Amino acid sequence: MTQHFGYAVDRRYLPLLLPFRFKRDLDRVTMGDDTFEATFGFFKVTTTRDNITGAHVTRNYRWWTAFGVRGSMADDGFSFGTNHNAGVCIHFAEKVPSRLSKSGHSALTVTVEDLEGLTRALGGDPDVAA
Repeated sequence: MTQHFGYAVDRRYLPLLLPFRFKRDLDRVTMGDDTFEATFGFFKVTTTRDNITGAHVTRNYRWWTAFGVRGSMADDGFSFGTNHNAGVCIHFAEKVPSRLSKSGHSALTVTVEDLEGLTRALGGDPDVAA
């Protein structure tokens, strides 16, 4: 069964998302029985479900680091961000490549509307804070 998780978009960030070609009605996280895909404008991450090792909810981002596609300064993770309130951090066993890094990323944070639903679908506990 395919599941879709749309982004929770703070409308104040919409002008800042235009350079990424983000489209609220098209971009999302999609999970099939064996696949995981997250799209954000001209950025896309695809991997198998068995490459996902965990997921947890993260909250309260600094507004200037919360929007668009960006790499982490702390590690090799990256984000597809549309608000500064909360997202789901997804961890990968094998790094996934992106336009930001051909060598890949060990984690991706997505600011979806259904935080608990995505976290549970990925085998995480939405009540456990990072």
